[in-house]
Amino acid sequence: MDLSDPAKAEVFFDIHRDLPREGPGSRSCTRRALELASPLPRPLRVLDIGCGPGMQTLDLALLLPRATITAVDLHAGFVEETRRRVQDNGFADRVKVQQADMTALPFAAGSFDLIWCEGAAYIMGVTEALQRWAPLLRSSYGRIAFTEMAWLRDDVPSSLRKGWERDYPAMTDVAGCRARIEQAGLDILGDFVLPESAWWNDYYGPLEARLDQLEPKYAGNAVAAPILAMHRDELAMFREFSSYYGYVFFVLGR
Repeated sequence: MDLSDPAKAEVFFDIHRDLPREGPGSRSCTRRALELASPLPRPLRVLDIGCGPGMQTLDLALLLPRATITAVDLHAGFVEETRRRVQDNGFADRVKVQQADMTALPFAAGSFDLIWCEGAAYIMGVTEALQRWAPLLRSSYGRIAFTEMAWLRDDVPSSLRKGWERDYPAMTDVAGCRARIEQAGLDILGDFVLPESAWWNDYYGPLEARLDQLEPKYAGNAVAAPILAMHRDELAMFREFSSYYGYVFFVLGR
């Protein structure tokens, strides 16, 4: 969605403001991905790219009690929300949150041991993102964990495929994702599909409740109507076709 129009951006972020997450995920999925990334060095330096409102940042801080974490996002509102959550949960001494563009991260090569990115690598494209981020890993050790949307079946209905080709033309299946990872020169340590609960509990469920809350506010608003409808359509599509597509967690080594 094009957010260069301030009026559209205002509605979009009104919908997404204060949601627990900005995409599918869960603490149990984070834990499982960390297990695939093991063994992890101590002290551990983590970079969370595209942190959104910071739920996975908090999960990383909880599950990695000796790690120092840097969380970045381009949207100032998400940066402030993550900072607040980090402070409220007592992690401010070892979690730093800052505004930064994932395409031009302000960090020196070899600064981190683990790079984490849930649902945002597609913005750059998987291969390019991995190639740009890998040099930030310590040369003697490095792990990247990220989630990516993928087709889970071969018999995708044509209407569903056309819809995703419009919204995410680079979307491929799991094998295609693995090929893009290999093109980036990284090894796959493991991968798994996120369960449906990771979509609903902290993302789609709260998002649906927010839509219910905001629709009266935006009644008759010509700018807001298609944005609200787009979100409703997304929820309906997942309800009907969730067996055909999903997020896959990939854990990589150098």
